[in-house]
Amino acid sequence: MEPNRCPWPSDDHLMIEYHDTEWGVPLHDDRKLFEFMVLDAFQAGLSWRTVLHKRESFRKAFDNFVPEKIAQYSEEKIASLLNDPGIIRNKAKVRGTIKNARAFLEVQKEFGSFDKFIWQFTGGKTIDNRITSLSRIPVSSTESDAMSRELRKRGFTFAGTTICYAFMQAAGMVNDHLTDCFRH
Repeated sequence: MEPNRCPWPSDDHLMIEYHDTEWGVPLHDDRKLFEFMVLDAFQAGLSWRTVLHKRESFRKAFDNFVPEKIAQYSEEKIASLLNDPGIIRNKAKVRGTIKNARAFLEVQKEFGSFDKFIWQFTGGKTIDNRITSLSRIPVSSTESDAMSRELRKRGFTFAGTTICYAFMQAAGMVNDHLTDCFRH
C-alpha cells in the first residue's frame, strides 16, 4: 500500500523521492546545508521541480557544493558556468553563490560549523507547524526573518525571508509536512 504523502502537485518520481527521503529531515552536515542554500537561491522565481531536475548538473558544475572550491572560482569558471546548459544560467545567482561560499566559510570559522550557526534560529530544534492543508503552509516566519537579516548582515545574497524559509523546510528546521503525511 502506498504511504500517505503530502499532496505535492506532482507525481514526478524525483519530486516524490525528494519528499520521501530529504525534505524536512533535520540536516546537520555543513556541505549539504550549503548545497540546500545554493539550490534554494537558484529556485528564486522558479519552481522547485526545475531546480531538482537539474540538481545532478548543479553538483557537477559547482564541484559538489564544496564551499572552499567555489569561493576560489575565477572569471573563467564563471564564464564556463554561464555557458552550462545543465544549470540555471543566471549571472547574479552564479556570482551570488561564490559570494555566499565566502560568507559561509567566514561563518564556519567564527562558529566552528555552519550547522551551529544556522540552527540557532530555531533553538536547535525542529519547529513542528502541524500543517493540515497546503494552503496553510507559510512562506516565511519570525525565524526566517531573523535568519535573513543575519545572513545579509554577514554578506550573503539571495537570502530573503522566503528563501530562508524554504531552506528551513528543506533542512528540517521546520516540519511543514501535513499532519496526515507519513513523513510528519
